[in-house]
Amino acid sequence: MKKIGVLTSGGDSPGMNAAVRAVVRKAIFHNLEVYGVYGGYAGLISGNIKKLELGSVGDIIHRGGTVLYSARCEEFKTAEGQKKGIESLKKHGIEGLVVIGGDGSYRGAKALTEHGFPCVGVPGTIDNDIPGTQFTIGFDTALNTVIDAIDKIRDTATSHERTFIIEVMGRDAGDIALWAGLAGGAETILIPEENYTIDDIVGPLIKGHERGKKHSIIIVAEGVGSGVEIGKQIKEATNFDTRISVLGHMQRGGSPTAADRVLASRLGARAVELLIEGKGGRAVGIEENKLVDYDIIEALAQPHVIDKGMLKLSKELSI
Repeated sequence: MKKIGVLTSGGDSPGMNAAVRAVVRKAIFHNLEVYGVYGGYAGLISGNIKKLELGSVGDIIHRGGTVLYSARCEEFKTAEGQKKGIESLKKHGIEGLVVIGGDGSYRGAKALTEHGFPCVGVPGTIDNDIPGTQFTIGFDTALNTVIDAIDKIRDTATSHERTFIIEVMGRDAGDIALWAGLAGGAETILIPEENYTIDDIVGPLIKGHERGKKHSIIIVAEGVGSGVEIGKQIKEATNFDTRISVLGHMQRGGSPTAADRVLASRLGARAVELLIEGKGGRAVGIEENKLVDYDIIEALAQPHVIDKGMLKLSKELSI
């Protein structure tokens, strides 16, 4: 293999740039040419592809977002669009592709793999919802952003004796809510992997109020529903002074943490090694702090599993 490409796709996540940097520099170290695909799969179809040098990825390891940009692309979901993408790659002599992104990005890589083009997936999403890896690039940074917000909101919740509902991102996964809720000392954590009723929320709130508790923090994963609507239900059931904060896209931004920079560097470099070894159709991940790789098609067939033990612990600690 002489030439490889790299693209970022789907929602951006802190650490994507560190992964791009690792791919480029690892490839050049092994005397490969590297080409960046700008604008995700849309850029692949349009042929927005440029050669990258060492200097192309200088001073980006600390930056959030992605210097290769990202975009949604409905056309790439079609066989015709996928074939156009492969034609663009072959036009530049690219023989393998590193795809950095989440679930949708992996599905694109899977499609290219099924068309016979070697791809390696690198898990880049704040949602931490990719099977086959304990952690995804950007999750730790997003988590710390949420925890910082919880700490600030708790200060004002205490001052005004209020109940705060904080809605966090995560798509259909509850990892951000669960980890941030446990780390931030939330009284209640609502995740899509666990069923709940309004009584499950209101009961502990009233019990805490009766023993003199002046404020509460409730974390709601967006996959559960609207934090605003849940806040209204709580207000109606308790008449407590209630406020809602929807953190939104601030969770995707910011300089990546050291953990995300290291993870991105390790995973990006390993993806290049797999292509050099002639192993396309794979995805890289981390398990027990060790790098792993697995069949990308098989991985997408596996369900995302959350640690229910952490949810049980949060309930025990929030009494």
